[in-house]
Amino acid sequence: MISRIITELGPWSWWVLGMLLLAAELTMPGVFLVWVGLGALLTGALSLLFWEMGFWTWHVQALVFALAAVTFTLAGRRYFASRDKASDQPMLNQRSASLVGRTATLGEPIREGRGRIRLDDTFWSVSGPDLPEGTRVRVISGKGGDLTVEKA
Repeated sequence: MISRIITELGPWSWWVLGMLLLAAELTMPGVFLVWVGLGALLTGALSLLFWEMGFWTWHVQALVFALAAVTFTLAGRRYFASRDKASDQPMLNQRSASLVGRTATLGEPIREGRGRIRLDDTFWSVSGPDLPEGTRVRVISGKGGDLTVEKA
């Protein structure tokens, strides 16, 4: 059945495959199928030129498709990797790291290296030197949900 479709469609079978891959990209996350679809479209364009030539067998077509798909994928990765620019909000998804430098008052004393502070609307577990409740502290680092503080 597939050989019959390819025989009837001729060089257009690569165009159909390319369009199917591009349509499938709409339903899947990521951008991988775009590059493979472009490889199929390039193979289809070359098939329109070389279909009647004796060297343009299915082996050559499959090889051209594989090379084009790999080339487009690598070029696409390189293009999108170069577009990663420095963000104007580098701490956007690193909430504890964005608190470094802020000061707060201890809500619970730091005993045996552990205590709690309140910053904005959130209580944070802190570690640092033992200090009494009400002491003003400065956040010097943050990792995950834990902050490290020192006396301000």
